[in-house]
Amino acid sequence: MSSAAAKAAPAPSPPKEWTLEPETEYRFELDPGTSLAIKLVRGHAEVFGAELAEGKTYLFAHECKAAVFTYQGCTIEMSCIPSTEYVSDETPMYPYANVHIALEKMRLLARDAHHGSPPSGTEADSEPPRVLVIGPENAGKTTVCKTLANYAVRAGQDWAPVYINVDPGEGGWTVPGSISATSISAPLTTASPAHPLGNAATSAPTTLTSNALLPIVYWYGHSETKRNPLLLDRQIRNLGENVNERHEVDAEGRAAGLIVDTPSSFAASSSSSGADHRLMLIRACVDAFRINVILVVGHEKLNVEMQRTYGNRINVVKIPKSGGVVDLDPPYRHRIHNYQLHAYFYGHPINPPPGLPTSANATAGGESAMETNLSPSSSVISFDDLTIYRIGEKSMAPSSALPIGATRSVSEMQPVKVDPASPGSGVLNAMLALLAPPNPDDNERYDEEVLDLQVAGFLAVTSIDVPRRRMTVLSPGPGSFAGRTAIMGSFEWTES
Repeated sequence: MSSAAAKAAPAPSPPKEWTLEPETEYRFELDPGTSLAIKLVRGHAEVFGAELAEGKTYLFAHECKAAVFTYQGCTIEMSCIPSTEYVSDETPMYPYANVHIALEKMRLLARDAHHGSPPSGTEADSEPPRVLVIGPENAGKTTVCKTLANYAVRAGQDWAPVYINVDPGEGGWTVPGSISATSISAPLTTASPAHPLGNAATSAPTTLTSNALLPIVYWYGHSETKRNPLLLDRQIRNLGENVNERHEVDAEGRAAGLIVDTPSSFAASSSSSGADHRLMLIRACVDAFRINVILVVGHEKLNVEMQRTYGNRINVVKIPKSGGVVDLDPPYRHRIHNYQLHAYFYGHPINPPPGLPTSANATAGGESAMETNLSPSSSVISFDDLTIYRIGEKSMAPSSALPIGATRSVSEMQPVKVDPASPGSGVLNAMLALLAPPNPDDNERYDEEVLDLQVAGFLAVTSIDVPRRRMTVLSPGPGSFAGRTAIMGSFEWTES
């Protein structure tokens, strides 16, 4: 490097310490292309309910927005200065802890009932917690869900609650456009919005130090619930059937309960665009997951509505919204979707901030920062190898927007076969959900079977050769796609 280039390089910031008083939290926001290292020097602290180990350095990047909270007080050391950082003594953590204590009591009563202990109340008192978390946009619903899941894992009872994400705009453990569920047996880490719910073994084998999560995944294909609410309703109910079937053969897992993270559209007012089906989707969640607790985050009107609709049979509890929740604009959400798609194929390693000593043993949310580079496979396949469907029409307005008396030529739930060779097919650059093969023991085939099949993985179409009827697909690993079926939605992938 020339002397001029060396002079142009920014000097690394010296480590900076913050001493946090009890019941306060250090909040930070990162700009694109920057990373932050935090080390707990002394005391006790946590990030979204996941405990930090003293002396260990944790990395955060990719526009991460998070907070380090302490009940007893602590000292933390930062390498690099975030774009926004401050300490607040107004946090919702005690109300969240109180909710956890109530849920923990339900878990213990459910387990005792399974082992034959005399009931301490009605049959409903021995039901495990099945929690639905709803609230408006930028309310911190995922923060609540992660915190409650992490507190359950840390309770010392070997709980493995099921975390269910029905927000297709978030991505969860796979890519945006999907809904998913998995059991949580170790704390969910926070390091990057590319992995909002921690790392999962969903794209390629990786060496993980905590969760090797294998979620159940269904592909909705869009970020907005209003695009095809009937499809989302069906997939939520499919997800519920899978979770309930697992709990029928796993009493300990059933006692741990489940937590459902939802999209902000569930809280949209009746006059908002796309809000016509929100009550239908809330009802789908309540029925599919047998919900017995609804947590409403920071929304009085929604709380009253849920009390009126479900209060006679479900515990509806309003909890405060954190003052640290950041309003996320559409450009930010678009960048996060790109992070998640890139991370699925290539991983998303976090580079330590400049000047961080190599001896710091820094980790990305508890996982090794050096084990997240993946090597996807690019394959040329025939158009005839892969059967591609789109669910409904390419551009489909809600049924309520149709003229009175008008009907569709293609229903919202109808699988439409897509020919990559046809003009305007939209296959080029499309994200495809590769479906799991049908159950060989199920002899009955039906027209809409593809709507009920789980996702085995995702592909991206990077080029199309119409004359030769071939296309190039990017996949996490090599394999044959002959005879397989895939679904396309509205998400696209382009190399950047």
